[in-house]
Amino acid sequence: MDSKSIYGVSNFIPLFILFLLPLHSASSTTTTTTNTTQINSNSILVALLDSHYTELSELVEKALLLQKLEQTLGNHNITIFAPKNQALERDLDPEFKRFLLEPRNLKSLQTLLMSHILLSRIESHHWPSVNRHHHTLSNHRLHLTTNPTGKKTVDSAEILRPNDVIRPDGVIHGIERLIIPRSVQEDFNRRRNLRDISAILPEGAPEVDPRTNRLKKPAPVPAGAPPVLPIYNAMAPGPSLAPAPAPGPGGARHHFNGERQVKDFIHTLLHYGGYNEMADILVNLTSLATEMGRLVSEGYVLTVLAPNDEAMAKLTTDQLSEPGAPEQIIYYHIIPEYQTEESMYNAVRRFGKVSYDTLRLPHKVVAEESDGSVKFGHGDSSAYLFDPDIYTDGRISVQGIDGVLLPPEEESEDDSSIRHTKIPLVKVATKPRRGKLLELACSMVGSFGSVCS
Repeated sequence: MDSKSIYGVSNFIPLFILFLLPLHSASSTTTTTTNTTQINSNSILVALLDSHYTELSELVEKALLLQKLEQTLGNHNITIFAPKNQALERDLDPEFKRFLLEPRNLKSLQTLLMSHILLSRIESHHWPSVNRHHHTLSNHRLHLTTNPTGKKTVDSAEILRPNDVIRPDGVIHGIERLIIPRSVQEDFNRRRNLRDISAILPEGAPEVDPRTNRLKKPAPVPAGAPPVLPIYNAMAPGPSLAPAPAPGPGGARHHFNGERQVKDFIHTLLHYGGYNEMADILVNLTSLATEMGRLVSEGYVLTVLAPNDEAMAKLTTDQLSEPGAPEQIIYYHIIPEYQTEESMYNAVRRFGKVSYDTLRLPHKVVAEESDGSVKFGHGDSSAYLFDPDIYTDGRISVQGIDGVLLPPEEESEDDSSIRHTKIPLVKVATKPRRGKLLELACSMVGSFGSVCS
């Protein structure tokens, strides 16, 4: 009896295993087929890449999301909220867009784009009349509702083109603006270390009281409006009057963090390569880095024409050994305007020659179009725009040039003979500011280098 039951069990097990084997192989075959499913030409993903939402399509490709979206479409019907091109081209702060396109911020870009995709299909006639939230591909929540006027919105962004593209595996709705998750906004603020900045066009510069040279409350001025005082009034006294610039009203507690931005562009020069001598002069040989940071903090904008190392190597010892000579050379390479390679080239193409003010009064630097580029200066002391837009953040622009610019020699007023003498120019000294002592100035300079040591 026992032996028969044992034999019965032993005979039953192989039959049971043989019965299960086809099911297991079938399931494994199904899984393999699902993972290798190719997106057909009628997919919503192909429709997005071929649609008029070109800016969004480019961002999806740059974010390396195509493979993830293909896998998602194998299991879900999706809903894509696509911002119009203008919302990504002109309505975004350029600094925020630059942040998204930096390789180190790839995760933030992916989170931003996946926050526009729902893991369910919601067409226009399925839109909720009351506020309801749905989870996105990035696990954020989007709130869908209908206004009393009948307008459909998603997180306060109005639906401009409902059911713009419909495919068997998804639908695309056109929306008026980009939806920015809080986590991406916080990453952006943390990266720039600016408390008041957000992913919109920046506000105007703060107002300066002409009597005290101190900041007032932010004035309702248009974006990009210059400060009240001319930049020469805001500059610190020259090297002959003070060993270091006096601390100004700008800083981390005010609207712009100019010191951080100057550090950022100097690091960019070093990483770019070929501009180490320029960075060394700014940080170690002069206190210009601190002064530039203070000016930017007060709302001024600057364009730096940076000679490369090969050009700086041609300077003689006599040109650099005179007191204040490095400062005077660099002042002639700083334009108190915000110019890019495109804006300068368009100006010289249109007007022939353009004279830009410099921080070395009263000299100006002349620019003209030459060989499809921008040429600065005269004769032997001329230079071409060699590395355009090394650093552009909306307030500081750095343009690499292949020569050191020197102002033309001034004629002496001697009618007995024709002689040319080089008149040494010193920086125009403004009235010293009230307030903090020199130790505070040295503490600011110390953050850039050993200027006060």
